[in-house]
Amino acid sequence: MASTVRVQAPIGQRALFITTLAVPLTGWTVHAVTLHRKLFAARRDPLTGLLGRDGYTAKARQITDRYGDAALIVLVDLDHFKQINDGPGGHAAGDRVLAATAARLTTWAGSRGAVGRLGGDEFAVAVRIGPARRELRLAQLTQLLAQPVQVDDGTLVDVAASVGAASPDVLGTTDLGLLQRAADAAMYAGKHTGRAVLAGPQHATVPSINGRRAGRPGTYSLGRAA
Repeated sequence: MASTVRVQAPIGQRALFITTLAVPLTGWTVHAVTLHRKLFAARRDPLTGLLGRDGYTAKARQITDRYGDAALIVLVDLDHFKQINDGPGGHAAGDRVLAATAARLTTWAGSRGAVGRLGGDEFAVAVRIGPARRELRLAQLTQLLAQPVQVDDGTLVDVAASVGAASPDVLGTTDLGLLQRAADAAMYAGKHTGRAVLAGPQHATVPSINGRRAGRPGTYSLGRAA
């Protein structure tokens, strides 16, 4: 009997040790999975499903570094978006327009492009498009973004967007911040014209605050905070 007790005791201790060890490991695994999901969600805009600013920036830099002169950075602002938000459909209509714009940009950029929502009605795209196809592809983008959007009550809402683009071969740099600043200035130069504007060297010298064209909403407060 005594020998039986001595044999069973180590087995029980080993089982207790394994169980005790497994509980924290399981807990940490669940915690790690939850944390990973939260981090992934944080890199995505909850309304449109697009990359957030940080996620977009990381992927856009990969594209500019990899494709060099064949890379293209595009900034998009929706025109008269406040009127949509303040209209009969309210914010629900505005959200529908934002989601539709995100879907159109994603389709245009393709699976290898990076599309992000930088905030409000401002979007950014990084994509590989060679010089020979840029003009055609940008024209296709402006036409796509100008299609009316059907909101929840079935009403068609007219939309329009301003588009500015910048490329390393024209500006002589693959620095994402400089490319986006020039694309932003080009977009402003073509505001409400219905056409995309490809940035030239003159757009790279426009005064900026924290990488944004001076005068854009929020730049004054950002400058004071800096």
